[in-house]
Amino acid sequence: MLLILAIALLILWFLGFVAFHVTTAFIHFALVLALVLFVWHMIAGRRTAV
Repeated sequence: MLLILAIALLILWFLGFVAFHVTTAFIHFALVLALVLFVWHMIAGRRTAV
């Protein structure tokens, strides 16, 4: 779930920054949020029942 959100935010950031030339700080917030979600997903991983 977090990985899907991170990928979606990364795509939105790329489209906003490159295709639509959005240069406000808010578009970079999407990149930071995507990276945080990706790292969180990698650290947490899947939790298995014992």
